[in-house]
Amino acid sequence: MLDLARLRVLHAVAGHGTLAAAAQALHLTPSAVSQQMAKLEREAGCVLAERQGRGLRLTEEGQALAVHAARILATVEEAAADLAARQGRVLGTLAVGAFPTAARGLLPSVITACAAAHPDLRIRLLEVEPYQAMGRLTAGDLDLAVTQDWANVPVAVPDRLRGIDIGHDPADVAVPAGHPLATRTSVALSELAGEPWISSTAGTICHDWLTNTFRRDGHEPVIAHQAAEFPTQLALVAAGLGVALIPRLATDHVPPGVRLIPVTPALDRRVFAVWRAESSGRPAIHAVVEALRARWSR
Repeated sequence: MLDLARLRVLHAVAGHGTLAAAAQALHLTPSAVSQQMAKLEREAGCVLAERQGRGLRLTEEGQALAVHAARILATVEEAAADLAARQGRVLGTLAVGAFPTAARGLLPSVITACAAAHPDLRIRLLEVEPYQAMGRLTAGDLDLAVTQDWANVPVAVPDRLRGIDIGHDPADVAVPAGHPLATRTSVALSELAGEPWISSTAGTICHDWLTNTFRRDGHEPVIAHQAAEFPTQLALVAAGLGVALIPRLATDHVPPGVRLIPVTPALDRRVFAVWRAESSGRPAIHAVVEALRARWSR
């Protein structure tokens, strides 16, 4: 008989490729993961994985069993969701991933509201970039992801996942107070083509949006500085080092010396929640989604 917990370990190893990454996802030590893999190999009667540099390569038998493990774990999750739905109780632990701005500006109040309404529910928040969210959901690292995309940089949602829009977050251009455009009530992006830009870091969806948008119009954006966090970008704008595109969810603390100007035509990013199809009946998923939508509509 194959042990379900060890199949979960194999599933994590298959999804992450290294013992260390699988261990982090499972909240175990790499040694514990290695021991569980060794026990599963004894149960299966064959070698399931071989070391390849710093990573692991699943053997053909390991790949075949990993496919079965994914299906078995999905069935178990669906069964648990069905039982929870029949009981109608919001309980358990929910791992929620959110992009940084939502993790700071949206999730704290949502977690507080859920704690008050559902004392048997525990939410564990992880900060996750949109490009990584779908993979981590599929791998089982997350139960729910709050993510975002732009019209010209959409994030693909795999067939196994389900989602719902939470809202749309408009974005403004942040310029230094002494900038020639600072007194304007609106500005077209084409007017800023030659400006030094302060962007999100390369490889993030907001950086890709900026470069794709200008390149589509035949311009190469001049990216003078990169910063992962919008407060850092605003600080650089306040210092007169460039301009930046700032979603309004990130404008809770705008430093003196910065002016926010709406863009014409208006720009916004879609904020949405995603979860695995097999957990759709889980009351905890619905409770958090409803809290997200209620918080957004205020």
